[in-house]
Amino acid sequence: MGMLLSRLYAALSGDTEARILVLGLDNAGKTTFLYRLQVGEVVSTIPTIGFNVETVSYKNVRFQVWDLGGQTSIRPYWRCYYPNTQAVIYVVDSSDVDRIGTAAQEFHAILEEEELKDAVVLVLANKQDLPGALDAAQVSEALGLASIKTRQWSIFKCSAVKGEGIWEGMDYLASALKNRR
Repeated sequence: MGMLLSRLYAALSGDTEARILVLGLDNAGKTTFLYRLQVGEVVSTIPTIGFNVETVSYKNVRFQVWDLGGQTSIRPYWRCYYPNTQAVIYVVDSSDVDRIGTAAQEFHAILEEEELKDAVVLVLANKQDLPGALDAAQVSEALGLASIKTRQWSIFKCSAVKGEGIWEGMDYLASALKNRR
């Protein structure tokens, strides 16, 4: 009943609702990103075992944001959260050059999931504030983004800790989701 009323309110108010998954390897900055959106500042975090979920309203879009743990042992359970997802935010630790190949493998596994075939994809090349971080073009190349022709995607460089670049990414996501309505 609550979901029905929520959808009715959204329809009457002109708001768009979207279920968003925030995915990426452990220590990529997913939870820092989520709480930067939610409370506007950096919150001390610990590795996510399971998930965090928050509702964030931005530009007439109510995002139900699911931040899923990224440890190797947790990644197989991501698929339990795929149904009814409108967008995936894939967070990459741009300074973790040693694991960029693993990040690319996990990213492409997500893209192959049938339940996510219509999801908009936002890649955040996070931790741009750290020395030796790959820039957005290098992360894009490492993930093979140019080869993705069957879905809507974009990449933005950001620093969740400093709050840089995340709102540009959210602008893209809000616009992409509204245009699908």
